[in-house]
Amino acid sequence: MIRTLLAALLLVGSSVACAAAPEPYETRAEHDPDGIGKFYLGREIAHVMGPGGVPWLERQQRESEERPQLTIAALEIKPGQTIADLGAGSGYYSFRIAPLVGERGSVLAIDVEPRMLRIISERAQRDGIKNITTVLSTPSDPNLEPNSIDLLFMVDVYHELEYPFEVMTKVREALKPGGRVALIEYRAEDPAVMIKPVHKMTERQIVKELTAAGFKHQKTIRTLPLQHLVLFQK
Repeated sequence: MIRTLLAALLLVGSSVACAAAPEPYETRAEHDPDGIGKFYLGREIAHVMGPGGVPWLERQQRESEERPQLTIAALEIKPGQTIADLGAGSGYYSFRIAPLVGERGSVLAIDVEPRMLRIISERAQRDGIKNITTVLSTPSDPNLEPNSIDLLFMVDVYHELEYPFEVMTKVREALKPGGRVALIEYRAEDPAVMIKPVHKMTERQIVKELTAAGFKHQKTIRTLPLQHLVLFQK
């Protein structure tokens, strides 16, 4: 009798806890046309850039507008490390980082779009680059081995993740002890950054969302002309 009562109380308590757990996502009928109508912790998720965006990713002006070498320098990449480029697109950053990790290191170029990965694979084969490996992800899973990554970075990608909480939970599992995550996002606080609103993020929102996924805010780099570079640790 007592055992049955205890079991019933535990079941009721579990149901209450489940009911009280916050729902991380919500959908709204009225939303920004550049967003998908799905919101995470108050922020609308943006549409994903597909293969049609390759010219934008590879534009000549990107070097002067965004100063990618400042980003790469701030990541403090070392030879022999395993670096994950989540949302690699055309491989703009993957190919710049590959020489830094050297022959003993590797770059994992991850994307949900097979055509993007094909572009990367064909270029790597053509240029004889052997330390870049492509990984096909899903909207909720980057498909990485646990405890395998030293650093995972996303350049103007995180705001497009359809399932940010699920993806970042998987990313956290994939990081080695002390592993880091870097988010590079256009600054929403700066009206001079002429990017569509749902494709920008505030530093406060970035920290809020990554903290919710269990990361610790390490530091924010403020040397980039248009973007935040926010570093987190497992």
